[in-house]
Amino acid sequence: MGFRLAAIAVSALLAMSLAGCETSEQNQRAGTGALIGGGVGALAGQALGHNTKSTVIGAAGGALLGAAVGTATTPSGSGNGNQNLCRYQRPDGSIYNAPCEGNGGRGAAYGGYNNGGGYNNGGY
Repeated sequence: MGFRLAAIAVSALLAMSLAGCETSEQNQRAGTGALIGGGVGALAGQALGHNTKSTVIGAAGGALLGAAVGTATTPSGSGNGNQNLCRYQRPDGSIYNAPCEGNGGRGAAYGGYNNGGGYNNGGY
């Protein structure tokens, strides 16, 4: 019972921590593949081995395989996959994503975040 409760708690915390993240389609597909693969692998490991070690090995293997399949099946050129997007802030404080404006996004009228992690301060 303790292991099951811990597994549910870890899964819930992981889901909540990832819920607000904005990622590329490839990362999203890899994460989804890892979660589905981990679940299927855990079920298969338990069904085949009937013990915790088999369940954990199955979950780990399934997560790795699921992430690999999710990454590999991402269509190339879909949506904004090949386009560099930057995060900008409007005067009212709301945040939005748009194609970067010159110099990797540094020409943004109001400043903004680019995908490289730095804050663009209005053209600098």
